[in-house]
Amino acid sequence: MSENNDNSKGRFQPPADRPAMLQTVDAAARRLARTLLRSARHGALAVLRPGDGHPAASRVLVATDFLGRPLLLMSDLTLHARALAADCRCSLLVEATGKGDPLTHPRLTVFGGASAVAADDPKRPALRERFLARHPKSALYADFGDFHFVRLQPQSASLNGGFGRAFELGLAEFIDSPANELEATAMQARNHMNADHGDAIDRIAIDAGHEGHGWRIATLDRLGFEILRGDELYRLEFGADAVATGGLRSAFVDLAADKA
Repeated sequence: MSENNDNSKGRFQPPADRPAMLQTVDAAARRLARTLLRSARHGALAVLRPGDGHPAASRVLVATDFLGRPLLLMSDLTLHARALAADCRCSLLVEATGKGDPLTHPRLTVFGGASAVAADDPKRPALRERFLARHPKSALYADFGDFHFVRLQPQSASLNGGFGRAFELGLAEFIDSPANELEATAMQARNHMNADHGDAIDRIAIDAGHEGHGWRIATLDRLGFEILRGDELYRLEFGADAVATGGLRSAFVDLAADKA
């Protein structure tokens, strides 16, 4: 084999005079990052292959916990599960899709470590419910013995909002701080909205540009929620942090009033 075909020791050398292209992280960038991550139904998970350390990427289903941290479901038989058992470092790429050049659409790469959710973890039932709310067909195998929920513990993220819009985000710029009382009531609030206020959810969805009827809330957090209809999933945000406005009920009342 010629040396030209052996790139194992090669090094990429960027231009020494490359200009700094990073933008200042503002409210719009933080919101875009939250939207990309929390509305993602799948993403590309990159891990380090056991044995030789080569980067390996796999498509995975994605949900998020109440704080916005990625939540995955994987079988112990997969390469990425074996890789994370050996080295928990990973990254997750999520992106918006649309017509035209794919590189003009926003995308977010989250860097961090992964940890399996133990079968007896008291938070597992709520995490399972959040995941299956996004991916109901996963209920067929979610409780198999070789499947585990895995939560990513982000450290930072790289946001590309399109040409000339690159940002480096710290943890607090795309992951929420805890709100334990609000988290404890989140699923009840979702169930109440879906059971008793389906017409209001449809109006909110239509006002946000998503046509049709039968929208339901899949998951929510202190800053917003995801609506689901068939294979369509979109994130909508409250006008303000629900903690600051008196809770999730007040946040929905205020949002509906703004849309009226």
